[in-house]
Amino acid sequence: MNFPNPFYRWRPHPWHGLEVGDNPPYIVNAFIEVTSFDAIKYEVDKLTGYMRVDRPQRSSSMPPSLYGFIPRTYCGDNIGRLSNHTNKGDGDPLDICVLSERPIDRAEVILSARVIGGLHMIDQGEADDKIISVLDNDRYYKTIEDISELPEVLIERINHYFGTYKLIPGQNGNDVFVDRVFGRQEAEKVVQAAIEDYKDMFGE
Repeated sequence: MNFPNPFYRWRPHPWHGLEVGDNPPYIVNAFIEVTSFDAIKYEVDKLTGYMRVDRPQRSSSMPPSLYGFIPRTYCGDNIGRLSNHTNKGDGDPLDICVLSERPIDRAEVILSARVIGGLHMIDQGEADDKIISVLDNDRYYKTIEDISELPEVLIERINHYFGTYKLIPGQNGNDVFVDRVFGRQEAEKVVQAAIEDYKDMFGE
């Protein structure tokens, strides 16, 4: 039997075994951990690559988009240098939100995403940027090239979700805040910095 090249005899680790994308930092792969229908925060276990239940969401807010990460990225010193609030990233792969017209109701899928902007978020003193993107072959979003072209209410919804999704009802403290929304040009710099941080941490 002739196998495709490359051929993975075993499932590749979603963070380290998948490619960053076809044309980074513009077109990237996204590995989806959470859908808009999930009231549970799932994330890839960094050691095994299997999905782990991180926590049930404490608030009633539901994710406003697909949510996951870009493979072979890492938020370290290069990411930290882009921030006015900190000098270090959160030590995780770079998070990405993906908008699509048709609802996608399953996680652990890989898709091609077109980067259009992002949120600069600080979580307990570390940079935790969220890249905003659209499904690359989505006909509804085919003309969107920058986050400024999205409806304002949609940006507000994403901003509010990430500014409040770690709040615990009945408690006032929150070490997480969204500093600002940025467009495609800065988002591509963030993606490239995370790619460089990955190379610095793990090699090619």
